[in-house]
Amino acid sequence: MSSRQLREVVFVDGARTPFGRAGKGIYAETRADDLIVAVIRELLRRHPELPPARIDEVAIAASTQIGDQGLTIGRTAALLAGLPKSVPGYAIDRMCAGGMTAVTSLSGSIAFGAYDVAIAGGVEHMGRHPMGEAADPNPRFLSERLVELSALNMGATAENLHDRYPAITRERADGYALRSQEKVAKAYAEGKIQPDLVPIATRSAETGWGLAVKDEPPRPGTTLADLAALRTPFRPHGRITAGNAAGLNDGATACILASAEAAAELGLPTRMKLVGFGFAGVEPEVMGEGPIPSTERALRSTGLSISDIGLFELNEAFAVQVLAFLDHYGIAEDDPRVNPYGGAIALGHPLASSGVRLMTQLARQFAEHPEVRYGLTAMCVGLGQGGSVIWENPNFDESIGSAQ
Repeated sequence: MSSRQLREVVFVDGARTPFGRAGKGIYAETRADDLIVAVIRELLRRHPELPPARIDEVAIAASTQIGDQGLTIGRTAALLAGLPKSVPGYAIDRMCAGGMTAVTSLSGSIAFGAYDVAIAGGVEHMGRHPMGEAADPNPRFLSERLVELSALNMGATAENLHDRYPAITRERADGYALRSQEKVAKAYAEGKIQPDLVPIATRSAETGWGLAVKDEPPRPGTTLADLAALRTPFRPHGRITAGNAAGLNDGATACILASAEAAAELGLPTRMKLVGFGFAGVEPEVMGEGPIPSTERALRSTGLSISDIGLFELNEAFAVQVLAFLDHYGIAEDDPRVNPYGGAIALGHPLASSGVRLMTQLARQFAEHPEVRYGLTAMCVGLGQGGSVIWENPNFDESIGSAQ
């Protein structure tokens, strides 16, 4: 057999549902699988040039794979979305980085030549399925001190991160959170977010049918005084609050990936080109450090440096996690390259779906910034991991002058 040449992988398009608040939010009576099905159908509607039979695989992530998020949701979502029965599918779990891992796993298969076109995504209905529902952690985790008890509580790990980085005060975290709310409000006012959203029919036994067309979590008009007044549920006199952390949310995301050759053959757009990625483990007790070593790994494998990155989409599970990353790399917390449309503190973080939201937003920012060549999507992951993916802007124009 002759040696196999790796192929270039492109991000064709991404979309998502509006994100809802878990519990009594807009999706309280909506099934999780119906959310991801709606996004897949919308991607197919937006790209009639893609014959459904040309889709080689569907990988959908969910952190809690039971109930309406179970039964190998990648396969069931493909069938429910009307894809041909010949299209296979599977489920993925890497907690918050599930959707990101769906993208990198399928990208590897495309680069290797096993697939030409694939759909990756994630869904999380935290109202129906809270994080850790029905989980049974092995008692050896604690009895043999493999992890500290706080490692099993994401809010507690964020408090630990504040302990490790005392320069990241609650005031800094609240200031960062306020900017996230303000950037989301500005992005909505300028119509930056709406094109990524798939309107979702909602139902309520009390109020009847509705239509979700915007994210439910943002709190426009938030002030520093509002944030300072919030309690710290994970530790008395702590620093993590509902205001400087992402909430509990429901939502789904999906994207189309393809080889550059298949995209050209079918007339599919190229919104981003995959450069490389990295995942890394850290101490579970300080889970939020994860994006630092995963980014180091991604940069090392691609031969790039942090100065080459012109746009950053960093998931805001907690403000302290983003601030730790920025401090490590010497990036100002108000650097305009970081989360230009705001982030999960305002938009919401439906766990496994968030990685693809980061990518979809980065793709839109690439179109606005031809002076930028490379962008990064990165996030922390439960139980002490980080994930980072580096993308190249197909609109890059060297004559304009890169932002690097």
